[in-house]
Amino acid sequence: MIRTIVVDDEQPARELLREFLAAHEDVEIVAECANGFEAVKAAGQHEPDLMLLDIQMPKLDGFEVLSLLDRAPIVVFVTAYDEYAIRAFEVHALDYLLKPVSEERLARVLDRVREQLARPVPPSTGGLAAALRAKPLQRIVVKDDDGSIHVVPIGKVDFVEAADDTIVIATAGNRLRKQQPIGELAGDLDPTRFVRIHRSYLLNIDRLERVELYAKDSRVAILRDGSRLPVSRSGYARLRELL
Repeated sequence: MIRTIVVDDEQPARELLREFLAAHEDVEIVAECANGFEAVKAAGQHEPDLMLLDIQMPKLDGFEVLSLLDRAPIVVFVTAYDEYAIRAFEVHALDYLLKPVSEERLARVLDRVREQLARPVPPSTGGLAAALRAKPLQRIVVKDDDGSIHVVPIGKVDFVEAADDTIVIATAGNRLRKQQPIGELAGDLDPTRFVRIHRSYLLNIDRLERVELYAKDSRVAILRDGSRLPVSRSGYARLRELL
């Protein structure tokens, strides 16, 4: 059986998918979710083989849901995106359902899902999510060890610090840890707002008070809250370009 989770914030869309999926005896719907928070929780509980995932949802969008999954199932996006985004899906060899969903199109998608499940290792969804994010991140989502989810608007991030194979997001006096390389996050952020001042630090330039020279070719960034962050030579050059 193909254990399936259906995720869409519109009830008629979920009902239509449920109706079409009922025609396939090898598909079992283990959960239906109306938002991204429910989807993350359901994925952890049911460990599905397949997730039919809407992209445009409130609270958490489809890309953010993917970033929070501990174990990625095969993901088929449900989307109203235009032909350029659809082309990106095809390049990355993952499938999609274009709204309004047709029964015939769903059947073809399920054939591809069956082929993928027959392979030893299903394809990764990370590259696709990055390719389809057409604009810089507007918020960062973080899942704690207890399963709670934090949604941090980009404007509230003070700085980001690399910590081994994780990052620590400093926001309003709090520190949130996320499993992600700092270089990957840097590529998703608006380069006019965030600058890599050091190999271990990303700075929101709105938080910068001043830069001080404390040793030969060594500088420190002083933030408005008093935080002090090291600035490398190359980081200082990048910072000067923005100031």
